[in-house]
Amino acid sequence: MKPVSIIHRAEEVASKLPPLLIEAERVAATVAQGVHGRRRTGQGDAFWQFRPYQPGESTRRIDWRQSAKTQKHYVREREWEAAQTAWLWCDTSPSMNYSGDANRTTKSRRAEILTLALAALLIKSGEQIALLGDANPAGTGRAALHRLANTFEKKQQDAALSLPPHEHLPRYTELVLIGDFLSPLDEIQEALKRYSLRHVRGHLLQILDPAEESLPFKGRVQFEGLENEKSIYFGNVASVRNEYRKRLSTRRAALSDLTHKLGWSFHRHTTDQSAESALLALYQSISAQGIG
Repeated sequence: MKPVSIIHRAEEVASKLPPLLIEAERVAATVAQGVHGRRRTGQGDAFWQFRPYQPGESTRRIDWRQSAKTQKHYVREREWEAAQTAWLWCDTSPSMNYSGDANRTTKSRRAEILTLALAALLIKSGEQIALLGDANPAGTGRAALHRLANTFEKKQQDAALSLPPHEHLPRYTELVLIGDFLSPLDEIQEALKRYSLRHVRGHLLQILDPAEESLPFKGRVQFEGLENEKSIYFGNVASVRNEYRKRLSTRRAALSDLTHKLGWSFHRHTTDQSAESALLALYQSISAQGIG
């Protein structure tokens, strides 16, 4: 094959990849150069659940007795195997669409990039990934990444998804939550505690736009709610800037304190910073907890 044909073929293949996935894998590749893979020991050999057999797995893993009851093939999954799945959740609520600058990415786009990039790193380390609240089973390899990217590309915005849904996860599994976490603190606390009671190891990454942190606006400003909240008007926004920053700082401290008490990690990130810096910090926290 001539070199020019190889180039054309590569361009053809790349054109079929979701743009989101291409950007996420670039971020993941940059971070992968400076980190080591995860190694975790199992938590036990107890039965966890039956899950659908996935193409590419060894047929020796199929539980034929269970599969004979239906027209589908099922795998008997033990608890330690289920614990090797990293569960990911990305806030897709309307508030994530905000950007204080037309030249800056939205919170939603950054959250999706980081979720996909983290998934790429975890898969490279031998983990399975699953999206919290998604009907698709946990998976690994390129197929799992493509499913995740396509889910984000076709996402439906829903204000009700500003907090992670409750699912019955196996003990000692890993859960990563990425969003702006601007919901009422008591609701956030309730959502996190449900998982903590299952001894789930959690990691929370708060993503905000720089304008949400500094409130740089001047003069008369009317803020429109993105999730059915009432609009707020200020005749002189500078008069409330200090109080706003104080409240935001108090909220951040409360989130940090909450996650610390649960034994989770907490990270914050603004969209004017590099995605690589946020991914590195998050992945290092996950790896530190995951070493058996």
